[in-house]
Amino acid sequence: MYVERVPNRNSPPAVLLRESVREGKKTRKRTLANLSHWPEEQIAALRRVLKAETLVGPTDALEITRSRPHGHVAAVLGTMRRLGVAELIEPKASRNRDLVLTMIASRILDPRSKLATARGLDSETASNSLAAMVGIESVDEDDLYWAMDWLLPRQQQIEQQLAQRHLRAGSLVLYDLTSTYFEGRHCPLACLGYSRDERFGNPQIVIGLLTNAAGCPVAVEVFEGNTADPKTVDSQIRKLRERFGLEQVILVGDRGTLTSARIRQDLQPVEQLQWITALRSPQIMALARSERLQLSLFDERDLAEIQDPGYPGERLIACRNPLLAAERTRKRKELLAITEKQLNKVVAATQRARRPLRGKDAIAMAAGKALGRYKMGKHFQLHIDEDRFWFRRNQDSIDQETALDGIYVVRTNVPVTQLSSDKVVQAYKGLSNVEQAFRSLKSVDLKIRPVHHRLADRVRSHVLLCMLAWYVEWHLRGRLAPLLFDDSQPLAGEVLRPSVVAPAQRSPQAQDKARRKRTDDGLPVHSFHTLMQDLHTIAWNTVRMGHATFRIITTPTPFQQRVFDLLAVPLQP
Repeated sequence: MYVERVPNRNSPPAVLLRESVREGKKTRKRTLANLSHWPEEQIAALRRVLKAETLVGPTDALEITRSRPHGHVAAVLGTMRRLGVAELIEPKASRNRDLVLTMIASRILDPRSKLATARGLDSETASNSLAAMVGIESVDEDDLYWAMDWLLPRQQQIEQQLAQRHLRAGSLVLYDLTSTYFEGRHCPLACLGYSRDERFGNPQIVIGLLTNAAGCPVAVEVFEGNTADPKTVDSQIRKLRERFGLEQVILVGDRGTLTSARIRQDLQPVEQLQWITALRSPQIMALARSERLQLSLFDERDLAEIQDPGYPGERLIACRNPLLAAERTRKRKELLAITEKQLNKVVAATQRARRPLRGKDAIAMAAGKALGRYKMGKHFQLHIDEDRFWFRRNQDSIDQETALDGIYVVRTNVPVTQLSSDKVVQAYKGLSNVEQAFRSLKSVDLKIRPVHHRLADRVRSHVLLCMLAWYVEWHLRGRLAPLLFDDSQPLAGEVLRPSVVAPAQRSPQAQDKARRKRTDDGLPVHSFHTLMQDLHTIAWNTVRMGHATFRIITTPTPFQQRVFDLLAVPLQP
């Protein structure tokens, strides 16, 4: 039997259920029923039944067996492919390389311990499509540790390639350090030292980061937690000149890193090495006492270049920021007040009736604890006896420091013919790009801390993975800036800035985005974190239909499609 559609002149065609019958050598047709009044769906279903096809109900046609978040994975892996991160690590494909790429992507997508990362890659418990996209199967935490051990010997090669991409002879190189706390006491790198996270009871490790002028990371190094910042400079100079082959660069470092002693011992003996840093507070006060630095310099401009015989061959660029001055004055008043409150508690302890505080040593220890907490000891005069304690403010010291509020002095050996005063100050303030990298590495996105690894090389490899993750995220942020609260037109903001000393100004386009929470084409504006969460809703669906299993990717929304258009990466694997 079969269904035949028969033309019917000017009328709709007739749909007939027919049967073929053989009579001798001839085949004849016999009409069994007229189906012209049937809906097209029933006619199509009858055709399939007559062809011996199996029919299922609408609810039984498709079965979604798994659904994993995929959009954010596609965005990160696509960007890594576009940047050539795999070739950066190792030109030849291998399982270890795939595992390293997976850990870099995981650090952006969902930063967790290596054990939790391995569990998130399991085919049964995978929290996203990362393992399927990379082609990783049956991975455990030991595999990730071995891949980290495989990665570390390639660090120099990776950094050299990054330097070739992002550094040129004579270019600005930013260098800054941070510290992060360590869990456990079995790693030789973990030592008690100054904690920038205010976790003074935990051992620390110190991390030094080299970037280009825009903040793109180039190299990272891990030091023991009790290493002073200036002692790390020499290794960075050798890295730039010997490994990267850059004979002439301008190294920009913080005043606590490129100190006078470090400049004299490590930087000045190196030919063609230029640097930009700033004076510390005692040095600025010495300039003020010698009358080289006078407030009248700032009557017409907030920037003035001065000379001093104590800094031969150097340029000193004095800057005064009124907003910074007001903030420092406010903060000092609050710290003085709270320090006085703590010192008054010591006075009360020496005067109480029961068990009064006695002895010069005990009183001095209590007073020193109060002063050291807020670092206001230089502004107080103390008098300590065996049974008495009193104090008063050192108003002369306070007045001297207040007069210099908002003033900072940038020092450099770069000649004026190469960089103007404005450009030198702008280069020094570019260290904020490295500080942004540290914020993302430590807390906002990549969460490098706390560090749990016991072996020194594992710690170094962990930090390298986090740096490579920031390298990918830095490029992601740059491409996605039109959809983020980030300023995608910073040069337009510089035009509105009255001077390089004044606070940075956001471009009109960025201010409009922040006010309306919408882009010019009506799309919502996101932070980087919420944008990645929005991409979670694009799912990798594993679908079963009968005996066939296949993959279906969720259709992206207009906003999500805009993300992939900006990144210039495909959504489909």
